[in-house]
Amino acid sequence: CCSGARIQVPPPAVVPSAQGPPGKLAYTRHSRAMGGSSSFIAILSIAAFLACAWLATRISRMMGVSSIVLEITTGVVLGPSVVGVVAPEYAECTYKRHMDCTPPADLSELIATGAPLGETFGMIAESGLCHREDYIHHDDGHATGDDHGAHGVDDHGAATGHDEVTNASSATGHATTTAPPTNADSHGNRTHIDSHAPGTQVGGHEPTTGTQSGNGDGQGRRLSGGGSYATYEECLVKSCEAELSHECQLTPDFFTLIGHAGVALMIFESGMHFDFEKARYVGPKACLVAVIGTVLPLISGTILTAVYGKPFVPDSVAVGTALAPTSVGIALRLLGEAGVLSLDFGQAIITAAFVDDILSLVLFNILFSLQGDFDFMKVVAFPIIGIVFMGIAMVAAVKFWPLAISNCLYPRIPAKRGDVKVSAEDEALFFLMFVVLIAYSTATHFLGTHLWGCFIAGMSFACVKP
Repeated sequence: CCSGARIQVPPPAVVPSAQGPPGKLAYTRHSRAMGGSSSFIAILSIAAFLACAWLATRISRMMGVSSIVLEITTGVVLGPSVVGVVAPEYAECTYKRHMDCTPPADLSELIATGAPLGETFGMIAESGLCHREDYIHHDDGHATGDDHGAHGVDDHGAATGHDEVTNASSATGHATTTAPPTNADSHGNRTHIDSHAPGTQVGGHEPTTGTQSGNGDGQGRRLSGGGSYATYEECLVKSCEAELSHECQLTPDFFTLIGHAGVALMIFESGMHFDFEKARYVGPKACLVAVIGTVLPLISGTILTAVYGKPFVPDSVAVGTALAPTSVGIALRLLGEAGVLSLDFGQAIITAAFVDDILSLVLFNILFSLQGDFDFMKVVAFPIIGIVFMGIAMVAAVKFWPLAISNCLYPRIPAKRGDVKVSAEDEALFFLMFVVLIAYSTATHFLGTHLWGCFIAGMSFACVKP
Protein backbone atom coordinates (compact mmCIF):
# COMPACT_ATOMS: atom_id res chain seq x y z
CA CYS A 1 0.00 0.00 0.00
CA CYS A 2 1.29 3.43 -0.86
CA SER A 3 2.57 5.74 1.82
CA GLY A 4 1.59 9.29 2.53
CA ALA A 5 -1.91 10.73 2.60
CA ARG A 6 -4.78 8.33 2.20
CA ILE A 7 -7.50 9.09 -0.27
CA GLN A 8 -10.97 9.26 1.21
CA VAL A 9 -12.84 7.37 -1.47
CA PRO A 10 -16.61 7.59 -0.94
CA PRO A 11 -18.58 4.39 -1.39
CA PRO A 12 -19.46 4.30 -5.06
CA ALA A 13 -23.07 4.44 -6.08
CA VAL A 14 -24.43 1.23 -7.47
CA VAL A 15 -25.04 1.60 -11.17
CA PRO A 16 -25.94 -0.97 -13.80
CA SER A 17 -22.83 -2.64 -15.18
CA ALA A 18 -22.40 -2.91 -18.90
CA GLN A 19 -19.94 -5.76 -18.49
CA GLY A 20 -20.85 -9.41 -18.34
CA PRO A 21 -21.30 -12.48 -20.48
CA PRO A 22 -22.79 -12.04 -23.97
CA GLY A 23 -26.55 -11.82 -24.00
CA LYS A 24 -26.80 -11.05 -20.28
CA LEU A 25 -28.87 -7.88 -20.80
CA ALA A 26 -31.42 -9.60 -22.98
CA TYR A 27 -31.45 -12.58 -20.61
CA THR A 28 -32.16 -10.30 -17.65
CA ARG A 29 -35.02 -8.56 -19.48
CA HIS A 30 -36.54 -11.91 -20.38
CA SER A 31 -36.26 -13.20 -16.81
CA ARG A 32 -38.23 -10.27 -15.42
CA ALA A 33 -40.84 -10.15 -18.17
CA MET A 34 -43.29 -12.53 -16.50
CA GLY A 35 -43.08 -11.94 -12.74
CA GLY A 36 -41.28 -8.63 -12.48
CA SER A 37 -37.82 -8.10 -11.03
CA SER A 38 -36.56 -11.08 -9.05
CA SER A 39 -33.24 -12.32 -7.68
CA PHE A 40 -34.14 -15.97 -8.28
CA ILE A 41 -31.85 -16.33 -11.29
CA ALA A 42 -28.94 -14.89 -9.31
CA ILE A 43 -29.68 -17.31 -6.46
CA LEU A 44 -29.86 -20.19 -8.92
CA SER A 45 -26.52 -19.20 -10.49
CA ILE A 46 -24.76 -19.05 -7.14
CA ALA A 47 -26.26 -22.41 -6.14
CA ALA A 48 -25.08 -23.98 -9.40
CA PHE A 49 -21.59 -22.57 -8.90
CA LEU A 50 -21.33 -23.91 -5.34
CA ALA A 51 -22.74 -27.29 -6.43
CA CYS A 52 -20.08 -27.59 -9.13
CA ALA A 53 -17.35 -26.69 -6.62
CA TRP A 54 -18.67 -29.36 -4.24
CA LEU A 55 -18.81 -31.88 -7.08
CA ALA A 56 -15.19 -31.09 -7.98
CA THR A 57 -14.19 -31.86 -4.39
CA ARG A 58 -16.01 -35.20 -4.42
CA ILE A 59 -14.52 -36.22 -7.76
CA SER A 60 -11.01 -35.39 -6.53
CA ARG A 61 -11.49 -37.50 -3.40
CA MET A 62 -12.77 -40.42 -5.48
CA MET A 63 -9.63 -40.13 -7.62
CA GLY A 64 -7.43 -40.02 -4.53
CA VAL A 65 -5.84 -36.66 -5.36
CA SER A 66 -5.93 -33.24 -3.78
CA SER A 67 -9.05 -31.24 -4.55
CA ILE A 68 -7.22 -27.90 -4.73
CA VAL A 69 -6.39 -28.05 -8.44
CA LEU A 70 -9.86 -29.08 -9.59
CA GLU A 71 -11.56 -26.56 -7.30
CA ILE A 72 -9.45 -23.72 -8.66
CA THR A 73 -10.10 -24.86 -12.22
CA THR A 74 -13.84 -24.96 -11.56
CA GLY A 75 -13.79 -21.44 -10.16
CA VAL A 76 -11.87 -20.06 -13.12
CA VAL A 77 -14.01 -21.76 -15.76
CA LEU A 78 -17.38 -20.94 -14.19
CA GLY A 79 -16.32 -17.46 -13.17
CA PRO A 80 -17.31 -14.26 -14.98
CA SER A 81 -14.23 -14.25 -17.22
CA VAL A 82 -15.09 -17.55 -19.03
CA VAL A 83 -18.55 -19.12 -18.76
CA GLY A 84 -20.06 -16.42 -16.59
CA VAL A 85 -22.17 -18.50 -14.22
CA VAL A 86 -21.20 -16.01 -11.51
CA ALA A 87 -22.10 -12.41 -12.32
CA PRO A 88 -19.23 -9.89 -12.38
CA GLU A 89 -20.88 -7.95 -9.54
CA TYR A 90 -20.17 -10.83 -7.14
CA ALA A 91 -16.60 -11.54 -8.25
CA GLU A 92 -15.17 -8.06 -8.75
CA CYS A 93 -14.32 -5.37 -6.24
CA THR A 94 -16.90 -2.58 -6.25
CA TYR A 95 -14.26 0.14 -6.52
CA LYS A 96 -12.75 -1.55 -9.57
CA ARG A 97 -16.01 -1.00 -11.45
CA HIS A 98 -16.04 2.71 -10.66
CA MET A 99 -12.35 3.70 -10.64
CA ASP A 100 -10.69 3.58 -14.05
CA CYS A 101 -6.91 3.86 -13.77
CA THR A 102 -6.38 3.65 -17.53
CA PRO A 103 -4.70 6.94 -18.49
CA PRO A 104 -6.31 8.90 -21.32
CA ALA A 105 -4.22 9.38 -24.43
CA ASP A 106 -4.06 13.15 -23.83
CA LEU A 107 -3.18 12.99 -20.12
CA SER A 108 0.04 14.97 -20.59
CA GLU A 109 -1.80 17.62 -22.59
CA LEU A 110 -4.52 17.91 -19.95
CA ILE A 111 -1.89 18.41 -17.24
CA ALA A 112 0.02 20.99 -19.30
CA THR A 113 -3.08 23.03 -20.10
CA GLY A 114 -4.56 22.79 -16.62
CA ALA A 115 -7.70 21.06 -17.89
CA PRO A 116 -9.72 18.77 -15.61
CA LEU A 117 -8.21 15.30 -15.36
CA GLY A 118 -11.47 13.48 -14.84
CA GLU A 119 -13.00 12.12 -11.66
CA THR A 120 -10.42 9.41 -10.90
CA PHE A 121 -7.18 11.19 -11.78
CA GLY A 122 -8.52 14.47 -10.41
CA MET A 123 -9.04 12.74 -7.07
CA ILE A 124 -5.48 11.32 -7.17
CA ALA A 125 -4.05 14.76 -8.04
CA GLU A 126 -5.87 16.37 -5.12
CA SER A 127 -4.80 13.67 -2.65
CA GLY A 128 -1.23 14.90 -2.27
CA LEU A 129 0.32 11.59 -3.30
CA CYS A 130 1.93 13.18 -6.36
CA HIS A 131 3.43 16.68 -6.48
CA ARG A 132 3.90 17.99 -9.99
CA GLU A 133 6.45 20.60 -8.92
CA ASP A 134 8.83 17.82 -7.86
CA TYR A 135 9.10 16.47 -11.38
CA ILE A 136 9.17 19.85 -13.11
CA HIS A 137 11.98 20.97 -10.81
CA HIS A 138 14.14 18.00 -11.76
CA ASP A 139 13.28 17.94 -15.42
CA ASP A 140 13.25 21.62 -16.29
CA GLY A 141 15.38 23.28 -13.66
CA HIS A 142 13.74 26.63 -12.89
CA ALA A 143 11.65 26.70 -16.05
CA THR A 144 7.89 26.62 -16.11
CA GLY A 145 5.29 26.37 -18.80
CA ASP A 146 4.96 30.18 -18.71
CA ASP A 147 7.35 33.07 -18.14
CA HIS A 148 8.57 33.51 -14.58
CA GLY A 149 6.06 35.65 -12.76
CA ALA A 150 3.69 35.72 -15.69
CA HIS A 151 0.73 35.66 -13.34
CA GLY A 152 1.92 38.42 -11.13
CA VAL A 153 4.06 36.47 -8.65
CA ASP A 154 7.26 38.25 -7.75
CA ASP A 155 10.65 36.75 -6.95
CA HIS A 156 9.77 36.21 -3.29
CA GLY A 157 6.47 34.51 -3.79
CA ALA A 158 4.28 37.56 -3.05
CA ALA A 159 1.05 37.43 -5.01
CA THR A 160 0.17 40.53 -7.04
CA GLY A 161 -3.34 40.30 -8.42
CA HIS A 162 -3.97 36.65 -7.63
CA ASP A 163 -4.82 34.73 -4.49
CA GLU A 164 -1.75 33.91 -2.44
CA VAL A 165 -0.99 30.20 -2.45
CA THR A 166 1.05 28.39 0.13
CA ASN A 167 2.54 25.04 -0.81
CA ALA A 168 4.17 23.34 2.16
CA SER A 169 5.79 20.74 0.02
CA SER A 170 7.90 23.38 -1.76
CA ALA A 171 8.82 25.40 1.30
CA THR A 172 12.52 24.60 0.95
CA GLY A 173 14.98 25.00 -1.90
CA HIS A 174 14.24 26.98 -5.00
CA ALA A 175 11.32 25.95 -7.14
CA THR A 176 9.65 28.01 -9.81
CA THR A 177 6.98 25.55 -10.74
CA THR A 178 3.50 25.13 -12.01
CA ALA A 179 1.18 23.81 -9.35
CA PRO A 180 -1.09 20.87 -10.10
CA PRO A 181 -4.01 21.79 -12.32
CA THR A 182 -6.49 21.20 -9.53
CA ASN A 183 -5.13 24.18 -7.58
CA ALA A 184 -6.18 26.96 -9.92
CA ASP A 185 -6.39 30.54 -8.77
CA SER A 186 -9.50 32.70 -8.80
CA HIS A 187 -8.95 33.64 -12.43
CA GLY A 188 -8.80 30.07 -13.64
CA ASN A 189 -5.07 30.29 -14.28
CA ARG A 190 -2.35 28.08 -12.90
CA THR A 191 -0.59 29.39 -9.84
CA HIS A 192 3.16 29.77 -9.68
CA ILE A 193 5.31 29.42 -6.61
CA ASP A 194 8.78 30.84 -6.18
CA SER A 195 10.33 30.41 -2.77
CA HIS A 196 13.81 31.10 -1.47
CA ALA A 197 14.27 29.40 1.87
CA PRO A 198 16.95 30.99 4.01
CA GLY A 199 20.06 28.92 4.47
CA THR A 200 19.40 26.56 1.58
CA GLN A 201 21.24 26.28 -1.65
CA VAL A 202 19.48 27.75 -4.62
CA GLY A 203 18.38 24.93 -6.86
CA GLY A 204 18.42 22.41 -4.02
CA HIS A 205 15.41 20.21 -3.46
CA GLU A 206 14.32 18.81 -0.15
CA PRO A 207 11.94 15.93 0.41
CA THR A 208 8.30 16.93 0.49
CA THR A 209 7.33 14.75 3.44
CA GLY A 210 8.84 12.22 5.75
CA THR A 211 7.61 9.42 3.54
CA GLN A 212 8.49 10.95 0.19
CA SER A 213 12.09 11.57 -0.64
CA GLY A 214 14.14 11.94 -3.76
CA ASN A 215 16.88 9.52 -4.62
CA GLY A 216 19.40 12.21 -5.33
CA ASP A 217 20.54 10.82 -8.65
CA GLY A 218 19.39 13.89 -10.60
CA GLN A 219 17.47 11.77 -13.10
CA GLY A 220 14.05 13.10 -12.18
CA ARG A 221 12.95 10.01 -10.24
CA ARG A 222 11.21 10.57 -6.96
CA LEU A 223 9.53 8.54 -4.24
CA SER A 224 5.94 9.72 -4.33
CA GLY A 225 2.67 7.90 -3.93
CA GLY A 226 4.40 4.76 -2.72
CA GLY A 227 7.01 4.33 -5.47
CA SER A 228 9.81 5.95 -7.46
CA TYR A 229 8.46 7.39 -10.70
CA ALA A 230 10.06 9.20 -13.61
CA THR A 231 7.18 11.53 -14.54
CA TYR A 232 4.18 13.14 -12.93
CA GLU A 233 1.90 11.20 -15.27
CA GLU A 234 3.43 7.88 -14.20
CA CYS A 235 3.01 8.85 -10.55
CA LEU A 236 -0.69 9.56 -11.10
CA VAL A 237 -1.30 6.24 -12.84
CA LYS A 238 0.68 4.11 -10.37
CA SER A 239 -0.80 5.88 -7.37
CA CYS A 240 -4.27 5.28 -8.78
CA GLU A 241 -3.53 1.58 -9.15
CA ALA A 242 -2.12 1.44 -5.62
CA GLU A 243 -5.18 3.18 -4.18
CA LEU A 244 -7.50 0.88 -6.10
CA SER A 245 -5.65 -2.16 -4.77
CA HIS A 246 -5.79 -0.72 -1.25
CA GLU A 247 -9.54 -0.14 -1.38
CA CYS A 248 -10.19 -3.61 -2.82
CA GLN A 249 -8.16 -5.18 -0.03
CA LEU A 250 -10.21 -3.34 2.58
CA THR A 251 -13.55 -4.19 0.97
CA PRO A 252 -13.05 -7.17 -1.36
CA ASP A 253 -15.73 -8.78 -3.46
CA PHE A 254 -18.13 -11.29 -1.99
CA PHE A 255 -16.32 -14.50 -2.96
CA THR A 256 -12.91 -13.16 -2.02
CA LEU A 257 -14.24 -12.18 1.40
CA ILE A 258 -15.67 -15.66 1.91
CA GLY A 259 -12.33 -17.14 0.83
CA HIS A 260 -10.44 -15.01 3.36
CA ALA A 261 -12.81 -16.10 6.11
CA GLY A 262 -12.37 -19.73 5.04
CA VAL A 263 -8.58 -19.49 5.22
CA ALA A 264 -8.80 -17.97 8.70
CA LEU A 265 -11.06 -20.78 9.94
CA MET A 266 -8.87 -23.42 8.28
CA ILE A 267 -5.75 -22.08 10.04
CA PHE A 268 -7.71 -21.93 13.30
CA GLU A 269 -8.63 -25.60 12.88
CA SER A 270 -5.03 -26.53 12.11
CA GLY A 271 -3.95 -24.89 15.35
CA MET A 272 -6.20 -27.29 17.24
CA HIS A 273 -4.15 -30.16 15.76
CA PHE A 274 -0.92 -28.75 17.15
CA ASP A 275 0.88 -31.37 19.27
CA PHE A 276 2.96 -29.73 22.00
CA GLU A 277 4.80 -32.97 22.82
CA LYS A 278 5.95 -33.44 19.24
CA ALA A 279 6.71 -29.74 18.91
CA ARG A 280 9.45 -30.13 21.52
CA TYR A 281 11.11 -32.69 19.27
CA VAL A 282 10.60 -31.09 15.85
CA GLY A 283 10.73 -27.44 16.99
CA PRO A 284 14.48 -26.75 16.62
CA LYS A 285 14.67 -28.52 13.27
CA ALA A 286 11.54 -26.75 12.05
CA CYS A 287 12.99 -23.36 12.99
CA LEU A 288 16.15 -24.17 11.03
CA VAL A 289 14.04 -25.13 8.02
CA ALA A 290 12.10 -21.86 8.38
CA VAL A 291 15.28 -19.77 8.42
CA ILE A 292 16.63 -21.53 5.33
CA GLY A 293 13.23 -21.27 3.63
CA THR A 294 13.24 -17.53 4.23
CA VAL A 295 16.85 -16.68 3.44
CA LEU A 296 17.28 -18.72 0.25
CA PRO A 297 14.27 -17.27 -1.64
CA LEU A 298 15.25 -13.80 -0.44
CA ILE A 299 18.81 -14.11 -1.74
CA SER A 300 17.97 -15.94 -4.98
CA GLY A 301 15.09 -13.62 -5.86
CA THR A 302 17.16 -10.53 -5.14
CA ILE A 303 20.16 -11.72 -7.18
CA LEU A 304 18.06 -12.91 -10.13
CA THR A 305 16.16 -9.62 -10.32
CA ALA A 306 19.41 -7.65 -10.12
CA VAL A 307 20.86 -9.76 -12.95
CA TYR A 308 17.95 -8.65 -15.14
CA GLY A 309 19.08 -5.06 -14.61
CA LYS A 310 16.64 -3.91 -11.96
CA PRO A 311 17.81 -1.68 -9.08
CA PHE A 312 18.93 -3.52 -5.98
CA VAL A 313 16.75 -1.34 -3.73
CA PRO A 314 13.83 -1.52 -3.72
CA ASP A 315 13.05 -3.65 -6.80
CA SER A 316 15.34 -6.64 -6.28
CA VAL A 317 14.85 -6.79 -2.53
CA ALA A 318 11.08 -6.53 -3.01
CA VAL A 319 11.05 -9.58 -5.31
CA GLY A 320 13.13 -11.59 -2.85
CA THR A 321 10.84 -10.59 0.02
CA ALA A 322 7.76 -11.58 -1.99
CA LEU A 323 9.18 -15.07 -2.54
CA ALA A 324 10.08 -15.63 1.12
CA PRO A 325 6.65 -16.43 2.70
CA THR A 326 5.22 -19.95 2.74
CA SER A 327 1.68 -20.68 1.61
CA VAL A 328 0.36 -21.87 4.96
CA GLY A 329 -3.15 -22.41 3.63
CA ILE A 330 -2.04 -24.77 0.85
CA ALA A 331 0.29 -26.67 3.19
CA LEU A 332 -2.45 -27.13 5.78
CA ARG A 333 -4.95 -28.27 3.18
CA LEU A 334 -2.61 -30.85 1.65
CA LEU A 335 -1.44 -32.22 4.99
CA GLY A 336 -5.03 -32.40 6.26
CA GLU A 337 -6.28 -34.23 3.18
CA ALA A 338 -3.39 -36.69 3.41
CA GLY A 339 -4.11 -37.31 7.10
CA VAL A 340 -0.53 -36.61 8.16
CA LEU A 341 -1.01 -33.32 9.99
CA SER A 342 -0.54 -35.01 13.37
CA LEU A 343 2.62 -36.89 12.35
CA ASP A 344 6.14 -35.68 13.11
CA PHE A 345 6.92 -34.33 9.65
CA GLY A 346 3.44 -32.76 9.41
CA GLN A 347 4.01 -30.87 12.65
CA ALA A 348 7.48 -29.88 11.44
CA ILE A 349 6.09 -28.47 8.18
CA ILE A 350 3.38 -26.46 9.93
CA THR A 351 5.75 -25.11 12.56
CA ALA A 352 8.32 -24.16 9.92
CA ALA A 353 5.63 -22.51 7.78
CA PHE A 354 4.46 -20.22 10.58
CA VAL A 355 8.01 -19.33 11.68
CA ASP A 356 8.76 -18.60 8.02
CA ASP A 357 5.78 -16.25 7.84
CA ILE A 358 6.88 -14.44 11.00
CA LEU A 359 10.35 -13.87 9.52
CA SER A 360 8.80 -12.77 6.23
CA LEU A 361 6.64 -10.28 8.10
CA VAL A 362 9.78 -8.76 9.61
CA LEU A 363 11.38 -8.60 6.13
CA PHE A 364 8.24 -6.95 4.77
CA ASN A 365 8.41 -4.18 7.37
CA ILE A 366 12.14 -3.71 6.77
CA LEU A 367 11.51 -3.37 3.03
CA PHE A 368 9.10 -0.50 3.60
CA SER A 369 11.69 1.21 5.78
CA LEU A 370 14.50 1.09 3.21
CA GLN A 371 13.49 4.32 1.44
CA GLY A 372 11.87 6.09 4.35
CA ASP A 373 12.17 6.64 8.06
CA PHE A 374 13.03 3.53 10.07
CA ASP A 375 9.89 2.53 11.95
CA PHE A 376 11.11 0.86 15.13
CA MET A 377 7.64 -0.22 16.21
CA LYS A 378 6.75 -2.04 12.97
CA VAL A 379 10.17 -3.50 12.25
CA VAL A 380 11.30 -4.49 15.74
CA ALA A 381 8.72 -3.96 18.47
CA PHE A 382 5.61 -5.52 16.88
CA PRO A 383 7.30 -8.84 15.90
CA ILE A 384 8.82 -9.13 19.39
CA ILE A 385 5.44 -8.40 20.99
CA GLY A 386 3.84 -11.02 18.76
CA ILE A 387 6.41 -13.67 19.68
CA VAL A 388 5.97 -12.93 23.39
CA PHE A 389 2.20 -13.05 22.98
CA MET A 390 2.49 -16.41 21.22
CA GLY A 391 4.69 -17.78 24.01
CA ILE A 392 2.19 -16.70 26.67
CA ALA A 393 -0.69 -18.20 24.68
CA MET A 394 1.16 -21.52 24.33
CA VAL A 395 1.70 -21.70 28.09
CA ALA A 396 -1.98 -20.87 28.64
CA ALA A 397 -2.97 -23.58 26.14
CA VAL A 398 -1.23 -26.19 28.27
CA LYS A 399 -1.73 -24.88 31.81
CA PHE A 400 -4.82 -22.64 31.81
CA TRP A 401 -7.44 -23.48 29.20
CA PRO A 402 -7.86 -27.25 29.91
CA LEU A 403 -8.40 -26.62 33.62
CA ALA A 404 -10.57 -23.53 33.11
CA ILE A 405 -12.87 -25.31 30.67
CA SER A 406 -13.21 -28.62 32.54
CA ASN A 407 -13.37 -27.20 36.09
CA CYS A 408 -14.99 -23.79 35.65
CA LEU A 409 -16.97 -23.71 32.39
CA TYR A 410 -18.55 -27.17 32.12
CA PRO A 411 -19.89 -27.38 35.71
CA ARG A 412 -21.77 -24.09 35.27
CA ILE A 413 -23.54 -25.10 32.05
CA PRO A 414 -27.08 -26.43 32.63
CA ALA A 415 -27.68 -29.71 30.84
CA LYS A 416 -30.28 -29.97 28.11
CA ARG A 417 -33.29 -32.14 28.60
CA GLY A 418 -34.05 -35.09 26.40
CA ASP A 419 -32.00 -36.62 23.62
CA VAL A 420 -30.08 -33.83 21.86
CA LYS A 421 -27.47 -34.03 19.13
CA VAL A 422 -25.38 -31.15 20.44
CA SER A 423 -24.85 -30.88 24.16
CA ALA A 424 -24.90 -27.60 26.07
CA GLU A 425 -21.21 -28.07 26.89
CA ASP A 426 -20.33 -28.29 23.19
CA GLU A 427 -22.33 -25.16 22.44
CA ALA A 428 -20.54 -23.26 25.20
CA LEU A 429 -17.16 -24.49 24.01
CA PHE A 430 -18.01 -23.51 20.44
CA PHE A 431 -18.94 -20.00 21.58
CA LEU A 432 -15.75 -19.70 23.64
CA MET A 433 -13.67 -20.77 20.63
CA PHE A 434 -15.07 -17.98 18.50
CA VAL A 435 -14.57 -15.42 21.24
CA VAL A 436 -10.90 -16.40 21.59
CA LEU A 437 -10.52 -16.54 17.79
CA ILE A 438 -11.83 -13.01 17.33
CA ALA A 439 -9.81 -11.65 20.27
CA TYR A 440 -6.50 -13.20 19.23
CA SER A 441 -6.86 -12.46 15.52
CA THR A 442 -7.73 -8.84 16.28
CA ALA A 443 -4.66 -8.48 18.50
CA THR A 444 -2.26 -9.92 15.92
CA HIS A 445 -3.92 -7.95 13.12
CA PHE A 446 -2.38 -4.81 14.59
CA LEU A 447 0.94 -6.67 14.95
CA GLY A 448 1.10 -7.66 11.29
CA THR A 449 -1.40 -10.35 10.28
CA HIS A 450 -4.62 -11.77 11.72
CA LEU A 451 -3.72 -15.29 10.54
CA TRP A 452 -1.09 -15.46 13.24
CA GLY A 453 -3.78 -14.98 15.87
CA CYS A 454 -6.01 -17.58 14.21
CA PHE A 455 -3.34 -20.23 14.62
CA ILE A 456 -2.61 -19.19 18.21
CA ALA A 457 -6.34 -19.32 19.04
CA GLY A 458 -6.53 -22.84 17.64
CA MET A 459 -3.52 -23.91 19.70
CA SER A 460 -5.32 -22.71 22.81
CA PHE A 461 -7.76 -25.61 22.50
CA ALA A 462 -5.29 -28.28 21.37
CA CYS A 463 -5.07 -29.77 24.89
CA VAL A 464 -8.79 -29.57 25.71
CA LYS A 465 -10.33 -33.01 26.11
CA PRO A 466 -13.78 -33.56 24.53
